[in-house]
Amino acid sequence: MEPVRYRVLHETRYDYGSPVSLSQQQLHLSPRILDWQQVEEQRIEIEPAPTWRRDGRDPFGNPVTWVAFHAPHDMLFIRSLMTVAVMPHRPKDLDDSLPWELVRDRLAYDATDPLPEDLDATRFLFESPHVRVKHELADYAADCFPPGRPVLLGAQALMAKIFREFTFDPEATTVSTPVLEVLESKRGVCQDFAHLMIACLRALGLAARYVSGYLLTRPPPGKPRLIGADASHAWVSVYAPGSQGELSDWVDFDPTNDLLPETEHITLAFGRDFSDISPLRGIILGGGGTEPEVAVTVVPLDEEAFPEEPSDPGADGE
Repeated sequence: MEPVRYRVLHETRYDYGSPVSLSQQQLHLSPRILDWQQVEEQRIEIEPAPTWRRDGRDPFGNPVTWVAFHAPHDMLFIRSLMTVAVMPHRPKDLDDSLPWELVRDRLAYDATDPLPEDLDATRFLFESPHVRVKHELADYAADCFPPGRPVLLGAQALMAKIFREFTFDPEATTVSTPVLEVLESKRGVCQDFAHLMIACLRALGLAARYVSGYLLTRPPPGKPRLIGADASHAWVSVYAPGSQGELSDWVDFDPTNDLLPETEHITLAFGRDFSDISPLRGIILGGGGTEPEVAVTVVPLDEEAFPEEPSDPGADGE
């Protein structure tokens, strides 16, 4: 039960091409503190310095930073550096979870005497900007949830089905591709597979939330770890009351990799879908509309090489 400790570096750079006169941004770049995840260090560095900055919590309890820039600027550089310890937390036996129909009925509109945790879970039961609740999605998941199957076994079967039948293809979708289009094309990336699995579960009356974070990637044997070559990741958390004892009523599933997240997944935030917890979103007045450059590095603390000094935000002539 020893924790695995990581250093994570997440850098985002915008070169706007022309001056931005005003900007406001919301940052989900600080990891959550969970029963199985502790944050030992976390800091966010921003260039240019914002006019004002406020740190707080969003409606889902995630750490969030709000910043605003009231002076003209033609680039934005954000560096998030953290040290996180992650404990093993997978449930020991998926068979011990409640039958999926019982969980569904506990969350139903006409449920009698709902428990406080059930009421909280209903926030993740309905449609959201990137998740639809349609019969096509319930039909796709139906064979994974036969009568009486424990809810976590059903979720595991659905995860495996998506992994088996869908192709990872970074060119197939964008952040706005509808989930029904992903179901039809059977191609996408981790964000798409997470939205699809969530949509299928909600279509069956089960609560599921979108989780953002980082996944440890391993270099080929004999090759060094490449700094900045990793990326953000997304997976799914399913409401399964009582399945993890005192740890949580929610259990994570990663349909992109067909596994239950454990010590190699680092949780940043969770919400209804990607739109609630995008790492960086906001509005600008001016600029050329260029796409950001993002570099992520995840390194176990028992490895040596890790960049300690901030990258030069003026490297491109700023």
